[in-house]
Amino acid sequence: VNPYLNVEYFGILVDSTNELVKASPLALRKVRQAINYGFDRQKMILYLRNSLGTPAESGFVPVGLPSFDSNAVRGYYFAPSKSMTLLTEAGFPGGNGLPVIKLLTIALYADMADFVARQLEDIGIRVQVEIVQKALLLDMTANSRVAFFRGSWIADYPDAENYLSVFYSRNPAPPNYTRYKNPRFDALFEKALAEVDDSIRYKLYQQADKIMIEDAPVIPLWYDKVVWLIQPYITG
Repeated sequence: VNPYLNVEYFGILVDSTNELVKASPLALRKVRQAINYGFDRQKMILYLRNSLGTPAESGFVPVGLPSFDSNAVRGYYFAPSKSMTLLTEAGFPGGNGLPVIKLLTIALYADMADFVARQLEDIGIRVQVEIVQKALLLDMTANSRVAFFRGSWIADYPDAENYLSVFYSRNPAPPNYTRYKNPRFDALFEKALAEVDDSIRYKLYQQADKIMIEDAPVIPLWYDKVVWLIQPYITG
């Protein structure tokens, strides 16, 4: 079993000029953070994936890349009390006044979405899971016509830049499906592109990942693993 350079996530449209975002509680960072703290990734991977995957409790950059460091980039974990506090601070104590949030996914990930929705309901966040065809979901995310959606990102090449490019504001959708825009993130990303020293570049990647994950335009679910089946008599 080895890390596989893929991250599975739920994306959130954060373009404040989009009418969908203006009408959605997901426009509030604290609501997005509350969702991130509101479900148990460890349990989800254990029960629904037979432990084939690493719970995504760091940033968007997955396990398996040399710049990955879960101590440098701390993400979200199951902490319902934090979710409740964040909801109260966002003006929705116990979920009161919070409208139902629609999550679009493909059939293959329906059980993941249902698991997350059930756990979020316990803290007062109601999520309605809607299953659509993959082609339709890709079209809707590319054209910013969906506020909350299932996504995944496989590395085109083994460097964190490929993952962080998903949040670079000058990039269209794809890859920037969430339409995330943060000048501090952009500055670090551009600095990393120009940096030839690996160890300095990795630190810049981590700083950028930290800024983005705190803004929570995504809900990372798990970092993939791959199983290689090899005959015992094969060596070398």
